[in-house]
Amino acid sequence: MYKAIDSNDITYFKSILGERCFTNNDLLKEYGHDETEDLSFLPEVVLKPETVEEVALIMKYAHQHAIPVTPSGARTGLSGGALPIEKGIALTMEKFNKIIEIDEKNLQVTTEPGVITQVLQNAVKEKGLFYPPDPASKGSCFIGGNVSENSGGPKAVKYGVTKDYVLNLEVVLPTGEVIWTGANVLKNSTGYNLTQLIVGSEGTLAIITKIVFRLIPHPTNDLTLLVPFFDAEKACEAVAAIFRAGITPSGLEFMERDALIWTQKFTQDETIKVADNHQAHLLIEVDGFDNDILMQECEKIMSVLENFETDEILFAESQAQKDSLWSLRRKVGEAVKSQSIYKEEDTVVPRFELPTLLHHVKRIGNQYGFKSVCYGHAGDGNLHINIIKGDLSDEKWENELPIAIRELFTEVVKLGGTISGEHGIGLVQKPYMDIAFPDVTLNLMKQIKLLFDPKSILNPGKIFV
Repeated sequence: MYKAIDSNDITYFKSILGERCFTNNDLLKEYGHDETEDLSFLPEVVLKPETVEEVALIMKYAHQHAIPVTPSGARTGLSGGALPIEKGIALTMEKFNKIIEIDEKNLQVTTEPGVITQVLQNAVKEKGLFYPPDPASKGSCFIGGNVSENSGGPKAVKYGVTKDYVLNLEVVLPTGEVIWTGANVLKNSTGYNLTQLIVGSEGTLAIITKIVFRLIPHPTNDLTLLVPFFDAEKACEAVAAIFRAGITPSGLEFMERDALIWTQKFTQDETIKVADNHQAHLLIEVDGFDNDILMQECEKIMSVLENFETDEILFAESQAQKDSLWSLRRKVGEAVKSQSIYKEEDTVVPRFELPTLLHHVKRIGNQYGFKSVCYGHAGDGNLHINIIKGDLSDEKWENELPIAIRELFTEVVKLGGTISGEHGIGLVQKPYMDIAFPDVTLNLMKQIKLLFDPKSILNPGKIFV
């Protein structure tokens, strides 16, 4: 179906990019993996364009010659979205690393996709502005990858995810044309919403070259609590109770026992004492502009928690203590990965169903003999389930675990949820898409893909079987 790259192709790419065309094996290996398990697929060439015109020329050529192109950002993804499984071109956007304009009058920022998310956040914060989506990898991931995956993070519970801030996109289509998808306005009812179609499309529909985000004023105050629970399902129950009391935290994170203990060992930070009977913790943050109001919200949260069996609640008294708590939470994924071969499932359900989801995770784990470490954005009902290989045989890991995952995802959908909240489908979750959608919906999505990309050259082999 696809053309293998030959010397004529390399000559053409070098005529466009000069020395930014790479075929050496070390670099091919570097761009052949992301953070998804231990998977690796080497491209045939790595291209590093710097301009929209260069991207357009590459895509036009690739379309004409049926060469597969895999967009590549910082490669921090967890679903295999940046893996060049059909070889071809790894098209890295790392040279698109400029913040073009911070528009303080209209509370907007225009940026290229290769800007690190935290760099963008810090730049707008200097102007008193706030870009809230904050995935755990914000210190290394690219903002363009966040748009492609519709990333969330802890603050999504109050402020929403990436899609809620994207106003307009400049993109290069798989056939080489350059378009803007919308307008730099807060309301737009002009035709189909192509902007939101591109957001979360995992690099399968177009190459993002510029992004316009809306911003909001940056909160000036925040308060943080760490709440130990004697029962993990009760910790999940407390989540919905906090919202029913009229509080919307700016962060509400769940960490079961092993998640916190493994992270403490990984970071060598054991300042938080985890008692033998602590089975889970909730990390709760409220933010805003009036500290007195935030104190009232914390008091209300404490009154809700009186209805649950908790140990002594830690109230972070300094910025350093807040930073330490959040650092532990953000490093859970790395800590789990350092312990064992694992698979991470990114389930999401209506938040009231979170205790039932956790129950099913442990039940299915007992049935199939696997251990799981769970954590995630409890306020969104988004539970990251890390399935640990541990002592499981290779035969069970390869053959029985997919059956267990299918059973788990079936329960998730029964609860009104779906199989990925923020990590995307990519390569590793595509066998389960039939659980989330009927054939008619999947076929509609596939037709949209073919309309954008008639030869299926852009990030092939992702999302759909």
